[in-house]
Amino acid sequence: MVGSPVLLIAVPLLAAFVIPLIGMIWKELVRIVPGLVLAYMLVLSVTLLVEVNQNGTIVETIAGWKAPWGINLVYSNLTGLLATIITTLGFLVWMFSYRFKRNVDFEPAKKYFIFLMMLVAGATGIVITGDIFNQFVFIEITGISAYALTAFYTGRNSAEAAFKYLMMGSLASSFLLIAIAIIYSQLGTLNMAEIASKMHTMDPVFKVIALIFFITGIGIEAEIFPLNGWAPDAYTEAPGPIGAAFAGVVVKAGIYAVIRMVFTLFDIPAAHDFLITIGLITLIVAESTALRQEKLKRMLAYSSIGQMGLVLVAFGIGTHAGVFAALFLMLNHAVIKPLLFFSGSYLVFNSKEKRISEVNGLGKFMPYTAGLFALGSFAIVGLPPFAGFWSKLSVLTAAADEGLLLVIALVLIVSVIEIVYYFRVVNRIFFQEYNKEESVVPHKPRFNAIIAMTVLAILILVIGFYPDAVTGMLHSASSDLLDKSGYIDNVLQVGQSLIR
Repeated sequence: MVGSPVLLIAVPLLAAFVIPLIGMIWKELVRIVPGLVLAYMLVLSVTLLVEVNQNGTIVETIAGWKAPWGINLVYSNLTGLLATIITTLGFLVWMFSYRFKRNVDFEPAKKYFIFLMMLVAGATGIVITGDIFNQFVFIEITGISAYALTAFYTGRNSAEAAFKYLMMGSLASSFLLIAIAIIYSQLGTLNMAEIASKMHTMDPVFKVIALIFFITGIGIEAEIFPLNGWAPDAYTEAPGPIGAAFAGVVVKAGIYAVIRMVFTLFDIPAAHDFLITIGLITLIVAESTALRQEKLKRMLAYSSIGQMGLVLVAFGIGTHAGVFAALFLMLNHAVIKPLLFFSGSYLVFNSKEKRISEVNGLGKFMPYTAGLFALGSFAIVGLPPFAGFWSKLSVLTAAADEGLLLVIALVLIVSVIEIVYYFRVVNRIFFQEYNKEESVVPHKPRFNAIIAMTVLAILILVIGFYPDAVTGMLHSASSDLLDKSGYIDNVLQVGQSLIR
């Protein structure tokens, strides 16, 4: 085999512990080593995904203990796709972060990259683990890293945002532990595949209660309304690259955890209707709130929340077309939203308030960065022929196939709202006059940041002009999620041991 999925977790965690030691040899290594680790993870995740496409799902068992007794990792078309997205975004966040702030000393940089390593490792673990308790552990690793990165600048506002995130994360942990306890008391197992195979024997009352606790706990990371109160403050106060990591890495892992529970573990048909309902509420509330924002990063934060609401709506449709549309949305969001955070961070780099009104006329001084922000704006609202158009069209088509006319109407109305607030920003950047007293002082991006943003821009254009480049993978991942019996059989009957 080309490699082991366990390395996607073990290597970044090891790097997080080693970074302080190698920093004693040469301080610059604390910035270089994370990039090397993330590059290795990216190559490994891609090669493993190719292996899965050729030979089927990889089930990795630890220390020779096969499921359901031992810990196992499942690398399939779905989890492999998401792991590849996470590692790709992790690498681009590192590239953008390298000397993002020139005055960041050795100690803060060391802490930053340690927690970035843990964030990527935790999110990857959430996606590929086959055990609900280990998923809880990885959620905790991801959460702790996110709290620390939110408070990175150590100001009053960032500390408040991190504390709010911490409090909600603590509640999420409690809910998840209660749900896990209910499952174990009823079924006597923590393995996802065995839980799925035994779920029909579970008392319906306990089943519904456990699912409610699961969705409530995971919904905080997935930015589901009304559990997303932490997100706007965290996105705003965290460093710009970390906002991209939250949108492209953390939230994707949270959404996966929710859909794995609904599609694989629990056999509750009403759960799909719940996803549509809560997704529409999240979408409408978030996009309406984004329209009223005066700060750029808060606007992007609410936009991200709204996009996740649309993803839940697509998953709630429950058909192959709906799941395909949801995964297409997740992929496009993982590409487009980081570009908006990256370019937006440089547009308001020298601003304390990060207000939208301060970007007036910056297109004349920062044409490339401003152009990339405009490209991301056009893509996220679904303007053809950019990437976001195809995913939104897929959602509307999937809803039309099921006769969900109300869903179509609401999505179209919200899309108009989205166009209004994004085009408002683009208008200020390119068509308003620069005012020295009101506009922010331009700060051109470093070369590494330009490369990271350019890579994302190229992906947006490639997916937009040639969507078939990714639709094959998305169809395979959709079939994987919907094949519940296949997941159970792969995990319980197939095991690849680390000790032979």
